[in-house]
Amino acid sequence: MMEEIENAISTFKEEQRLVYEELMKEEKTVMNEITALEKKIETWMLDNSAAERGYRLPSGKAAVDKVMVSNLPKEVLEFEKFLQQTGGRQGGWDDYDHQNFLKVLTKQKGKLVYLEEALEYLPGRTKEDIQQHEKWYQEFLFLEERKKESVQTWKVKKMQEKEELLLEHEKSKEVLESECLARIEAQKEKMEEERRRQQEKLEAWKQKKELEAAEKQAAQRKEEEEKEKRQKQERHRQLEVKLLVEEYTRQRKKQEKFLRLKRQLQEEAEREERQRCATAGICKFQERDFHKLELKAQNKQAKEEELAEKEKRLSKLKEKGCSIMETRFIAEKSEHTAHVKCFKIFGQ
Repeated sequence: MMEEIENAISTFKEEQRLVYEELMKEEKTVMNEITALEKKIETWMLDNSAAERGYRLPSGKAAVDKVMVSNLPKEVLEFEKFLQQTGGRQGGWDDYDHQNFLKVLTKQKGKLVYLEEALEYLPGRTKEDIQQHEKWYQEFLFLEERKKESVQTWKVKKMQEKEELLLEHEKSKEVLESECLARIEAQKEKMEEERRRQQEKLEAWKQKKELEAAEKQAAQRKEEEEKEKRQKQERHRQLEVKLLVEEYTRQRKKQEKFLRLKRQLQEEAEREERQRCATAGICKFQERDFHKLELKAQNKQAKEEELAEKEKRLSKLKEKGCSIMETRFIAEKSEHTAHVKCFKIFGQ
């Protein structure tokens, strides 16, 4: 029973450890999302600045951006859309004009009261351009501030979700602790009940052993009487077996003598058979050798006939006035034909 309680406690600890690890993973995920969002916003800001200078992002990065758009707050998307539609963080102006515009605006404490002064710093720009750029800049500041507030709100929301998870964990921990205590109490009651049951079994076992001991003594006396009786019967049986063994031994010796004589006769017959087979084999080998000699004689005769035929052809060619090269060619061909015929004879 103690082992079961220890197992229950170990199980509870393991469950708590798993819950804690799960919460740590969730916390890490939330923090990673916040960090990724912040880096994403910063990256977009840099990308927009680069776009104003004519720099274009690789297609691979653009594909990754599309995947992460759905995870951004609405205000962030609106701000980025505004930048893309109006020419980036400088409103489509180059860096020189925009910085001069900011200097005049700062000098006038955020209001362009003197457009003439602004025109002096911005050669090539009209009053309408400056007024439109000021309007754009005011909207830019408004949307940027709203984006920052949205990001801060998103962070707060994530932290609240984390706190809710921790609170839920604490509640589940209390429930698990109460359930564990209840299981331990139930185990104690079960152990006490088991102890009483084991005590009752022990008493019954003692009574049973006493009865078995009495029965064993009676059975032992009876066994001794039976044993003496069996010993007498065994001595009588052994005497009968001894007589049977002696008779069996005599019969076996006779049988072995008969088998030995029979085996000798079989061996003699096998020797005669082997001698007969050896004689037949010698005759077979002699016949094969004679056949080989006959083939050699035929081969020799065939060669002689071919040579005679060859000489006959050469004589005819000489009579007809053939050239020396033609004569040599025909001679070599005849010799080759003779070799082929010899090879066929040997193959047969």
